[in-house]
Amino acid sequence: MRVTVVIPALNEAGNIGRLVEETYAAVPSQRLAELIVVDDASDDSTPVEIKALIDSGKYPGLRYLRHERRSGQSCALRSGVLAATSPIIATMDGDGQNDPSFLPALIEPLLKRPEVGLVAGQRVGRKASAFKKLQSRIANGVRGMILRDGTRDTGCGLKAFRRDLFLKLPYFDGLHRFLPALARRENFEIAYVDVVDRPRGHGVSNYGLWDRLWVGILDLMGVWWLLRRKKSAPQVSEVLKDAG
Repeated sequence: MRVTVVIPALNEAGNIGRLVEETYAAVPSQRLAELIVVDDASDDSTPVEIKALIDSGKYPGLRYLRHERRSGQSCALRSGVLAATSPIIATMDGDGQNDPSFLPALIEPLLKRPEVGLVAGQRVGRKASAFKKLQSRIANGVRGMILRDGTRDTGCGLKAFRRDLFLKLPYFDGLHRFLPALARRENFEIAYVDVVDRPRGHGVSNYGLWDRLWVGILDLMGVWWLLRRKKSAPQVSEVLKDAG
């Protein structure tokens, strides 16, 4: 079974080219069907870097999608999943802090265990400022307390999941922060892989405390409501059918 790697990117000039190269080196060619970079309306030279890689002809299956207007990380992720041709999706952030060498370990549980719907990377040795670590600790703590999703770090961009599962989920801005809880809602198991964080090579983070907690608080309540309202559909069997 082959996989699609999706990388949402916003103003990642200096990072995205190296990340694409590392991904092709990390994932065996017989496993990697395609790599889709979804550019969320960058206004730097991100498009130039990606187009140069495609023009080089060295990266079969490399695709470039671009939003006409900035729409957010969840929307970029969804655009990539909708365009994907593989049943398994792996994702990374475009800033280079996620190490593609962990992708095979993320993909493996999905290939071997049909009950697993999502594999979530969990960062260790995170390369970030003390304040940024505090931001994530607060956001993950609040989310875990309310949703009880059993995941210590939903902010890690390294994830792998089944495409058909993702397409069943309700779409909303901020969806990518709640994938473990929503996958459990669909009765799938979650697997975890510890991953090593890397320092950002170029640029600055496009997300802050406002994005991680306060803007997401209504989404958090919405996901909590969805989990509470989950109802199992009955088994349906066909009893009669017109013979004509």
